[in-house]
Amino acid sequence: MDVEGKGGARPVGDRKDSAWYGRHILSVKQFDRDDLTQLFAVAAEMREVVERVGGIDLLKGKVLANMFYEPSTRTSCSFMAAMQRLGGAVIPINEAKSSSVAKGETIADTARTLGCYADVVVIRNPEIGSAALAAEHAGRPVINAGDGAGEHPTQALLDTFTIREELGRLDGLTVTLLGDLRYGRTVHSLARLLTRFSGLELKYVSPSILRMPDEVVEEVGAAGVDQSVHDTLDEVLPDTDVLYVTRIQKERFEDPAAYDEVKDQFVVTPEVLAKAKREMIVMHPLPRVNEITVECDADPRAAYFRQMEYGMYVRMALLALVLGRA
Repeated sequence: MDVEGKGGARPVGDRKDSAWYGRHILSVKQFDRDDLTQLFAVAAEMREVVERVGGIDLLKGKVLANMFYEPSTRTSCSFMAAMQRLGGAVIPINEAKSSSVAKGETIADTARTLGCYADVVVIRNPEIGSAALAAEHAGRPVINAGDGAGEHPTQALLDTFTIREELGRLDGLTVTLLGDLRYGRTVHSLARLLTRFSGLELKYVSPSILRMPDEVVEEVGAAGVDQSVHDTLDEVLPDTDVLYVTRIQKERFEDPAAYDEVKDQFVVTPEVLAKAKREMIVMHPLPRVNEITVECDADPRAAYFRQMEYGMYVRMALLALVLGRA
């Protein structure tokens, strides 16, 4: 089954001789197109299983340690639901500041400790490179659930799967990234991952102080992807196939006045969507504040809550593949 197709081919991984077995998931840079084909085939199968019977005991006897140093609802719950639907157990550690970390324990020691209890470790930490550090010491597969303004690889994987399921293809699309492109780790990872596909155009729309980082632009450009920077959404929306909206992240601003200046610069409303294609989709990693109004939710092009559901299937597939049970 190719990446572009819809449907539910059976998983193509073969337990412990799969290239996924025991693999850390740290950055989208580690994935090629064949990896995505395999992952999405398994994710499609997981979707069929959940819709048919609710779950499967592929990971019975396996344990996931969910280590979150920052507040999280969607990512944390998605991994927990994925593991439980596969028959496994979860050790939830939310807002790790209340754990031994508050006593001064290092990420390395925490990772070693969790590796004694769990078969796979999911970590979110505000420091770039924290997941890679945990992977050096855990002795178990580590999955990066977000490292500060760095990357969020599983979000990019589920975003790409969403586009595939919603539009039926990944080649030849125009994708517009809107909002906080400077600190938004989701768009950093997504832009990088989309370079695996052909005929793609990326359009960046953001406040001037929140432009896409040069290193991401350079990396995407080196892959031969067309990119352009815009000050307004109106000039790119009519040609857009995927509108990916991000929240202006107040927590990333040291100066509250700077945040107030840009927080309402781009707001998607039904009036805005009236200028877009009928076959376009709107995505958002959530949570949202006011960058997409609730009136947009009834629009069939609003895919952001379906995106959350796709995320569980992708994370089920990742856990099954990494633990050699796909």
